[in-house]
Amino acid sequence: MKKPVHILVIIILLLLTIFLYNKQLASIPLLLISFYLFTVVGSKISLFKKNK
Repeated sequence: MKKPVHILVIIILLLLTIFLYNKQLASIPLLLISFYLFTVVGSKISLFKKNK
């Protein structure tokens, strides 16, 4: 994906975290952020291994 899309997804998830923090539901968007970053890193590593 392109860089602006990554930034937009992270910003939306961080805003959800801030909004849901007061309702004690901040763990949901934080789990989504960690899953998203895990998949981004996984795709970058697989591309790196294919280029070697």
